[in-house]
Amino acid sequence: MGPDVNTIFQIAGIGIVVAMLHTVLKQMGRDDVAHWVTFFAFIVVLYMVASVVDNLFQKIKGVFLFQ
Repeated sequence: MGPDVNTIFQIAGIGIVVAMLHTVLKQMGRDDVAHWVTFFAFIVVLYMVASVVDNLFQKIKGVFLFQ
């Protein structure tokens, strides 16, 4: 499997773990912590997606500019 598929599985894994953590923390009455965990996970996933999109644009630039 290529690195793109690994990235998809990493994002899915983060989503599953964060969903479980959010549920557990919410059941414990720690809503504020649950929301912060979700927010930080969103930032991490956003960074991962941004790096994948950057790689895509670099490949497109290399194809059309013959670099």
